[in-house]
Amino acid sequence: MKRHVLFLALAALGLTMTAPVSAQSNSSRDKEIKALKALVEKQQQQLNQQQQDLQQMHEALSQLQNQQTQQQGQIQQTQQAQAQVQATVAAAPKAATFTSAPGVSVALHGFVDATAFSQSKGFVYGNGQNAEYPTPGAKGDLSGVDVRNTRFMFDLTGAKVAGDWTGGGHLEMDFFGGYGLGAGTPTYGAYSQQQPLPRLRQGYMLLSNPVTGSSIKIGQQWDLMFPLDDLPDSLSHIAFPLGYGTGIIGWRFPGIAFSQDLNHGSEGPQWRLDVGAYEGTWSSPGSPTNYTSAGNAGFRPQIEAKLHVEQTKEWMLFAAAHWSQINLAGVGDAEATPIKRQFSSEAFELGGQWTPGQWVLKSVVYTGRGIGEIFGDLSQFGDIKDTGGYVMGGYKFTPNWSFNLFYAISKPNANDVIRWLGHGSTGYLKDRQGAANVQYTVGDYAFALEWIHAILNSTTNGTNRERTSGNQINLSAYYKF
Repeated sequence: MKRHVLFLALAALGLTMTAPVSAQSNSSRDKEIKALKALVEKQQQQLNQQQQDLQQMHEALSQLQNQQTQQQGQIQQTQQAQAQVQATVAAAPKAATFTSAPGVSVALHGFVDATAFSQSKGFVYGNGQNAEYPTPGAKGDLSGVDVRNTRFMFDLTGAKVAGDWTGGGHLEMDFFGGYGLGAGTPTYGAYSQQQPLPRLRQGYMLLSNPVTGSSIKIGQQWDLMFPLDDLPDSLSHIAFPLGYGTGIIGWRFPGIAFSQDLNHGSEGPQWRLDVGAYEGTWSSPGSPTNYTSAGNAGFRPQIEAKLHVEQTKEWMLFAAAHWSQINLAGVGDAEATPIKRQFSSEAFELGGQWTPGQWVLKSVVYTGRGIGEIFGDLSQFGDIKDTGGYVMGGYKFTPNWSFNLFYAISKPNANDVIRWLGHGSTGYLKDRQGAANVQYTVGDYAFALEWIHAILNSTTNGTNRERTSGNQINLSAYYKF
């Protein structure tokens, strides 16, 4: 009996001692189960996300496969079309082809220009499209149709030279070379007026470096005094611009010119410096067409420089200077000098344009002396001082219609003109030229109605004064290609 009671007591004690251990074990398991459950849920979420990503990848792959199939179909269609074109070309008669050096681009462009004109009298430089100011003493009106402004230009670009330098060339011609009977016959006849001869305007090679913004022109080209990028607007006077020799100076010469962008690659106004050396010309003594002209015998070059700045499509300004030495003794100092054996040809020029809104404003002014060789001094040759310039204002009413007003003046020093006045010749003392035109432009075509009025003061003996005025009415049509 005692043993039984003792056993029961020991058992109760054992249960009492093991109860807390069991409770602690159950609590730990609950924590483990919760942690495991959370881990399973997290892995399930990751698995779901991976399944979604996999589904998106399958869809993207399917789209790429569809695009590839479409592109292959297009390529097959293109190949079939090319095969048909090649077959057609192969079956067609062989035509002449033009080839050039690898990498060289070839361009032929220009314009066709025709002007119906009526004049109140004859003009200096010629009539029609090269009329500038009235011939003193001329009488009688005249009219006609002139197409000599018509021009074609041939350009080569992209030839490799060395390093970053590329080469090219420019050839430009119009039809102010005179008239002939045909087959090169330099004789006037009944049909000569309808056979104007080609005239070389420019012919030069061009070396350029797009990395440094440098370029070199070698050959016949415009000198730096001619405001090539600031000319008045006219469809009748293109080769001989409005005011040429009366407010606008400069001419084309064989020579070399170097151009350098001063802030190449930068934003804002673009600056450029040009310097050049050109062959000169003079009227007499000697021959201006056989390299014996006394004014520049032995290649006395014209030295010129130009500083140019512009804000694209907004405004532009430039300043240019010219110098050369004129020696009238000629080749071998054999010519009898007229009044002065040697003097300098000098000129300074300022110009610019501004395009505020629908307006276009342009102007050039110059001063110099001894500048007959660059169409100054009203094309009179001698140590003659000259001042001149032009101003033009235009307004564009619509994208097609525009109106322009123009005025130019050249005033050589009267005493200088009289001093250099040759026997039996006429001295030009002052010229004024005004013009007004209305233009209609559509695509590559343009049409214009224009009125030009010029007044020339002159003398034949240094004492008398004669005033001659003349008018020209023009109707022009223009097409560029």
